[in-house]
Amino acid sequence: MEQLRIPSGDLVLDAVATGPADGPVVVLLHGFPQSSRSWRGVWPALAAAGLRVVAPDLRGYSPDARPVGVEHYRMPLLVEDVLAVVDATGGGPVHLVGHDWGAAIAWHTAARHPQRLTTLTAVSVPHPLAFVEALTSDDDQRRRSQYMRDWLAPETEQALLAGGLAEVFGGVPELDVEPYVEAMRVPGALTAALSYYRAQSRADLVGLGPITIPTLHVWSDQDAALGRAGALATAAHVEGPYRFEVLQGVSHWIPEQAPDRLADLLLQHLLPGQ
Repeated sequence: MEQLRIPSGDLVLDAVATGPADGPVVVLLHGFPQSSRSWRGVWPALAAAGLRVVAPDLRGYSPDARPVGVEHYRMPLLVEDVLAVVDATGGGPVHLVGHDWGAAIAWHTAARHPQRLTTLTAVSVPHPLAFVEALTSDDDQRRRSQYMRDWLAPETEQALLAGGLAEVFGGVPELDVEPYVEAMRVPGALTAALSYYRAQSRADLVGLGPITIPTLHVWSDQDAALGRAGALATAAHVEGPYRFEVLQGVSHWIPEQAPDRLADLLLQHLLPGQ
């Protein structure tokens, strides 16, 4: 496993890489409140298949990419970080895979910069416009998303660090959860991670067109945060080749709870015919 340092403007993202240096590049984006280690059950199969795997710790999670202020966590800046990772791997195009917030960023990157990507894979999170449709029309999704409104409160950090953060990881073994919780105890880390939620704006959706590159969307039926409505509505926002897969009996934490199943789906999508 290689350790990388990737500049993005004035920030520096930490990343890990594995697989042959000359292989097709796949970039893995993690979610809240995790890190690149969330992919450790997935990347061995990808690397063994000849892919060059690069998994960054995103803005707010890398110690040298943790600016203070919600304005530093707006979606356009998160997308710019992804493009910096693509540049660092040779300029692309790359296969882009994201889970949770990483999936949200991946959707925006694919919509705004399709020429930089070969394929898109979104794990758990639907297309942003499909998600908004679900929030406005589906009572079930509104209930599931109440936590995002709750986390706007300034006392959220204290509540999560007092024990609520570990409870977020339903279905993930405690030994796997503890490193994430400890990382969030570093001063400023949890506030940076929560800034993703606090920086959300409907302005981010302006001009967000359909996805034109080959796309795989993986959703799990035991996801406590994301319901069926947004997952099913996503197809209407993809004009390129599209595949939708449902993992039965799996929680939101797909990369850690079902890494082998996810890796198999990724290989079918990234290396068709092999």
